[in-house]
Amino acid sequence: MAPQLWKILSASPVTACRVFDVRTDRARSPRTGETHDFFIVESLDWVNVIPITVDQKVVLIEQYRHGIRDITLEIPGGLIEDHDTPAGAASRELREETGYRETELIPLGWVHPNPALQNNRCYTFIAKNVMLEGTQHLDEKEDIGVVLYPLKEVPGLIRGGAITNSLILAAFYRFYMEYQKVE
Repeated sequence: MAPQLWKILSASPVTACRVFDVRTDRARSPRTGETHDFFIVESLDWVNVIPITVDQKVVLIEQYRHGIRDITLEIPGGLIEDHDTPAGAASRELREETGYRETELIPLGWVHPNPALQNNRCYTFIAKNVMLEGTQHLDEKEDIGVVLYPLKEVPGLIRGGAITNSLILAAFYRFYMEYQKVE
């Protein structure tokens, strides 16, 4: 038997945080008829951008991540704010986090970051022919270093464990599968 949609009996807010809210859904299983509570993280959608220079280098960021208490190697990204489109947020996050500006944005689609617990999407864009135009404009909770790697080294960074954020891995997967084939 194929899975069916569960009936939502109630949805109640639990707490509001700076970048997400938490709610509890009480739902009935169509298979067993039993009811269960589920905690859902509600968030604005997110965006990631793969910035590539004219000489085929990728602009990456190094950033401390509190969840793992370590520094990660990632691509620029962040929340799509209420006034933003996904493309507008990609361009804004690129400028704010790196000081680079693109000449063209190419959408690569979106993924659900964690559909078991979250209700949002993460959009990915390629930023082509990026050039350093200014300085970073970080918010008070960001401490970001900018590093450039040759694009051809990215698969090695992934295989070697230097890039571990699943959303960044999904972005590069889309890049290599749908835009550029790995040599």
